[in-house]
Amino acid sequence: MVFRNPDTIHKPVGAYHHQVEVSGNTKWLVLSGQLGMDKNGHVPEDPIAQLEIALDNVLLNLEAAGMSKENLVKLVYYFVGPIDTTQRRCVVSSKLGDHIPCATVLFISGLASDIYKVEIDAWAVASSGSGLRMGLFRDA
Repeated sequence: MVFRNPDTIHKPVGAYHHQVEVSGNTKWLVLSGQLGMDKNGHVPEDPIAQLEIALDNVLLNLEAAGMSKENLVKLVYYFVGPIDTTQRRCVVSSKLGDHIPCATVLFISGLASDIYKVEIDAWAVASSGSGLRMGLFRDA
């Protein structure tokens, strides 16, 4: 296993790595929850802005592992407080395009600090050496 904290995003805010890569015949990438914090440690107050940054952090982690959004197989979204559903869906669509991995959306009472309104867990997979592209499915 390879544990990474890519230098393209902020340092972890606690005792964790941003990603753990598990290799073999398939390469799994499991990310720690990604916050709406930019590389410089800035966290906007707006939850939609935090969502955009958190999704960018997921994509930057994928890039650091030689993967792309097409390798995402699971996203778990954690939201504290209200967030506009239409805007949320637009942001996700703008970042992921036609790729729609499995997803779970949870509204919770809090995250590691009161400033955080969004956190995203992500799992990705690829076939070692083949750049496996996962099938694309859209809910009806």
